[in-house]
Amino acid sequence: MRTWQVERRKRTRHLIELGGLVVKAGIVELTNDDRATIYGALLWIAAKLQNHEGGHARHLWSAKGKEAFNAERHEQQNSQGT
Repeated sequence: MRTWQVERRKRTRHLIELGGLVVKAGIVELTNDDRATIYGALLWIAAKLQNHEGGHARHLWSAKGKEAFNAERHEQQNSQGT
């Protein structure tokens, strides 16, 4: 396989995973799959990260995401054990 094909597949996988996070967070359902609203929200997040509060927001959002990932992992482990 050529180098450009490998890189393209990596990029595609990365984009799919990021899109999965949008779905997992419930944003698609909450916005009725309104792409303009989703894009606007992502632009708002980007602006928030660029201003003086960006470090604080990033820390809070990271903690919330890690908590959600851990809860999901714990739920999956419990459902496999029963």
